[in-house]
Amino acid sequence: MKKLMVKGTLLMALLAGYMGYAQQGGGMWIPTELNEKEMKEMGLKISSNDIFSTGDKSINNAVAHFGGGCTSEVISPQGLLLTNHHCGYGQIQSHSSLENDYLTDGFWAKELKDELPNKDLTATFILAINDVTNDILKGVKEKMTEEQRNAIIKKNIEGVNAKTKVNAFQDVFIKPFYKGNKYYQFTTETFKDVRLVGAPPSSIGKFGSDTDNWVWPRHTGDFAMFRIYANKDNQPAEYAKDNVPYTPKHFLPVNIGGIKEGDFTFVYGFPGSTDEYLPASSIEQIKNTINPARIHVRTIALSHIDKKMREDNATRIAYASKQSRISNSHKKWIGENLGLNRSKAVEKRQEYETEFNNRIAKDKNLKAQYGTIIADLNQVVKDNEQYNLAYTVFNETFFSNSETFRMALTLNNVLANVGQPKYNEIKTRAVNQLAGMHKDYNADLDRQISNDLAVNYFKVVPTNLLPATSASAIESALNNSVVNGSKLVNNQSFIGNIQTIAKDDAAFVNALKNDALIQQINSVLAANQTKVSPNYLANQDKISKLMRSYMKAQMDVFSDKKIFPDANSTLRVTYGKVDGYQPSDAVYFEPVTHIEGIIEKYVPGDYEFDLPKHMVDLYNNKDYGKYADNGKLPVNFIATNHTTGGNSGSPALNAKGELIGLNFDRVWEGTMSDLNYDPEICRNIMVDARYILWVVDKYANAQRLIDEMKIVD
Repeated sequence: MKKLMVKGTLLMALLAGYMGYAQQGGGMWIPTELNEKEMKEMGLKISSNDIFSTGDKSINNAVAHFGGGCTSEVISPQGLLLTNHHCGYGQIQSHSSLENDYLTDGFWAKELKDELPNKDLTATFILAINDVTNDILKGVKEKMTEEQRNAIIKKNIEGVNAKTKVNAFQDVFIKPFYKGNKYYQFTTETFKDVRLVGAPPSSIGKFGSDTDNWVWPRHTGDFAMFRIYANKDNQPAEYAKDNVPYTPKHFLPVNIGGIKEGDFTFVYGFPGSTDEYLPASSIEQIKNTINPARIHVRTIALSHIDKKMREDNATRIAYASKQSRISNSHKKWIGENLGLNRSKAVEKRQEYETEFNNRIAKDKNLKAQYGTIIADLNQVVKDNEQYNLAYTVFNETFFSNSETFRMALTLNNVLANVGQPKYNEIKTRAVNQLAGMHKDYNADLDRQISNDLAVNYFKVVPTNLLPATSASAIESALNNSVVNGSKLVNNQSFIGNIQTIAKDDAAFVNALKNDALIQQINSVLAANQTKVSPNYLANQDKISKLMRSYMKAQMDVFSDKKIFPDANSTLRVTYGKVDGYQPSDAVYFEPVTHIEGIIEKYVPGDYEFDLPKHMVDLYNNKDYGKYADNGKLPVNFIATNHTTGGNSGSPALNAKGELIGLNFDRVWEGTMSDLNYDPEICRNIMVDARYILWVVDKYANAQRLIDEMKIVD
């Protein structure tokens, strides 16, 4: 009863007009601006300085931005790095072949010398965060155009960064917060030699695959291990054989004492992007127009890819990472819409706007500044809808889901720059990019995808925004193009031999000029650049300027509440409690899953639910070692931490700052938290640290890695 009352109180806070801004109900907080008092009331046992400081022992020194898109954490004094299996998937795939199929079999380096280097993979630590708002907005006036404003801000950022003293192996960057109302500077240290140490087979690391993605209950061992290497002075360096394991300033002890419902947790990482402060009209447009269009495009692509991956083992390996990328967003958008509908997000946002307007009506100054701000936003959002739809479907069709179209666009850009000063640079970059794509490119498969996507494009995009060509003309071009090899150049595949063919520039340019597909893509691109993009971008500029004012207005009007900034791939802390949830009427899910659930889902030979024999044997023998909890092996758990993309691989920490799990997902309906955090629905999903250690210890027999860690109970 007490639990229901607490949840009811949170819901009342939402209905009162504070949405996800209420404390204890969401937030991605800058680690230098934590609400330590509330965190301690909820159970935190350490200080905010233990979480972030410029000293050596704080937790920020153990949390790294992994590859620029995920999070990772140091878990040993020898630079052992833990992140998600799906974050390291591209590296695992790149080291895999039919002979050494690490995706299927897993990989565990026996010794340091066996750990595998990864080109361009980085791990970046945040050393300092400073509020530089006054310096960055110096000289900015309210009535400036966006172009004038941006020019001054750019100049100020360059000036502030130039004056900031850092070591040669460190860097600084500045990012806007609160829609450009505040600016913070980050001091970073980036390590460029990050090697693959261990990864379970996909049957563990991706157990449940697409069926279980974004859902609960979950039983996935989504983890992989890497190691940071440094030079002899323990400083960042490019890959070199004589580099040594990095000695971190701080590493996370791993707690195997277990968790229970109601326990305080916090997640530390680099959430990518959220938009928590949109007007109701924008949420409605996303829900009713944009998401359905994106979902449909990816449904088309996945129908072809999934079929081929089931039929052909080589395609399964080559397309594993691509399929995962396409599917991940596809299912996320479906869940987002489910959550937005179930939580009545649009209606609640409208209630919030009513409260906003009621408050400003009582203050002449606020009313003069912000009296029409919501109405102004609603009008621009409406004006932009057809352009937003066309812009979105263009990108989904010709960039995100068709490699053939993306290659054609790249080559069209090369052709457009013939005779220009940077032609050789553009050509070289394009040639190298396309040569890299060819490694995992199936021309026949992608031709089928591209054809169906083109047909859909001409059906969905408003007629007045379409190019002067047709889906049938694009289909014909797909069947006779150098881009996908259906038309040969000098009796050889163009893309497969592009680096050789490109050496004869005249022949190379001639092939591009006379290619039917490049001509068709140029027509599509021209229509997008003349009919769609200018209007879309002009409206987006208007929306950005209005949103900056609206964000400031919300901070002014709701000054009694501390408002967190949207995620922007910078270091954040979110906190909550281990908690089950009720996704629908008469259905309640407990917050922890166990290995019994894996066995219940086990389907021998199934690409999503198969299991290694050794794992089944360990289960049958109940060989759980010290990782069991009352005779059961925990696998995953959920909590109310507010996470998003980029938090993949983030450490889940207990009240003492010890590692208890690894963040990897959200519940399906809760993916709406990027737009509307609701504590009744939104849950993040984590791999229990005990399951990770059990896989490393009992399944992989990688005792050397266990010995590196500090394991506490």
